[in-house]
Amino acid sequence: MRALKPLANKKRQSAIQISKKWSSVLFASCITTAAGAADWSDNYVGYRVGNKFREPCCTTTDIHKDILSFTHVSGYKYGINFFTADFLKSDSHDPAANGGGGAQEVYAVYRHQLLLSPVTGKSLAFGPVKEIALTAGMDLNSKDDAFGPRVRKFVVGPTFKFDVPGFFDVSLLYRTEHNHNGIVGKSVTFDSTYGVSLAWGIPIKAINAKFNGFLDHIGPKGKDGFGFETKAETLARAYLMFDAGKLAGKPDTFYAGVGYEYWNNKFGGNANNYGKTSAPMLALEMHF
Repeated sequence: MRALKPLANKKRQSAIQISKKWSSVLFASCITTAAGAADWSDNYVGYRVGNKFREPCCTTTDIHKDILSFTHVSGYKYGINFFTADFLKSDSHDPAANGGGGAQEVYAVYRHQLLLSPVTGKSLAFGPVKEIALTAGMDLNSKDDAFGPRVRKFVVGPTFKFDVPGFFDVSLLYRTEHNHNGIVGKSVTFDSTYGVSLAWGIPIKAINAKFNGFLDHIGPKGKDGFGFETKAETLARAYLMFDAGKLAGKPDTFYAGVGYEYWNNKFGGNANNYGKTSAPMLALEMHF
C-alpha cells in the first residue's frame, strides 16, 4: 500500500499540471479575443444583496452580504469566452480575521468553450443538442476571514449546448482543486473529482424578462484540511430579471429582478457542520 501512495500522488500532480496547461492556453485565447477577434461581446456590472447567507464560521447565523460583480461574455468563430468576478462584503456575523467589521472576498471564474463543429468543419448536432464544445477554465478566490481560503480550481470537459431560445448548456467536467486552510495553517491539494454544470439564459418575451443562472454539482474530493472526508457539493443561483431599460427606450441595458442562491455542503463539508445557504436576493444589472 505504501508503494502505491507515491504513484497516486504522481498521477494527481500530473492531472493538475494538465489542467493548468489547458487553462494557460485558454487565457491566451481570451487575450486574443479581447484584442479584437470577438464577433460579439456583452459586458455588465451587477449588484445583488441578501440577508440569508451562511458560512462555515457561522452555521446557525444569517449573514448579510453586498455583492458587486463584473461579467464579460464574448464570442468568435471557434468559441466563447466567459469571465466574471464577484466582490463580496459580509456583515460582522462573518468577521474579518483581524477585526474591523465583516470579511471581504474576491471570487473570479473564467471559462472558454471551444466549439467543435466549426473546428472540425462537421455538424455535431443530434436530437435536442445543437453543438458540442470543449470547456476548460479556472476559479480563483481570496478572502480575509480566519479560514483565509485561496481557491485554485481547474476544470476541463465536454459541454452539450441545447437548441432552445437563449441558451442551455450541460457540462461534464474533470475538476482539480488546491486551497488554503488558515485555521489549521496549511494548504490542501484535494483529490481530483467530477463535476456536472448547468448554465442557462432563457428570454421570457411576454413579460420583458429573462431567466438565467447556473447549477454546479461537484463530487467528493478526498479529505479536507481538517482531515475529514468531503461530501458532494451543490451550488445553484437563479435570477428572474426584468428589462427595466426598455421602459426608457433603451432595451437590454438595465435589468432589475430577484434571485435565489442555494449552497449545500459548501467546500465539500457536511451541511450540519458547515451551514446550508438558502438565500433570496435582490439583483441589478447594467450592460454596456
